Amino acid sequence: MKVTYFHNTDTALIEFSTCNAVETREISENIYIDVDASGNPVSMTIEHAQQNTDLPNLSYMPIGATAPNPPLEEHLENHQ
Repeated sequence: MKVTYFHNTDTALIEFSTCNAVETREISENIYIDVDASGNPVSMTIEHAQQNTDLPNLSYMPIGATAPNPPLEEHLENHQ
């Protein structure tokens, strides 16, 4: 999964998989979901992301993982 924020357009893109999207579904005025041929989510676009999300406080917490994963903050700090 990958989250990209486009500052110039205030748009967040959350990519769930690398499958090809065949359809975009409007969830609300500012949220769109791209789905593959089987209807599975491929990505989500959030327009006006600063108003519609708490993006600066994005966190990742695996629940029930078989191998321990470091918190997202540690991962980001190690790659800056």
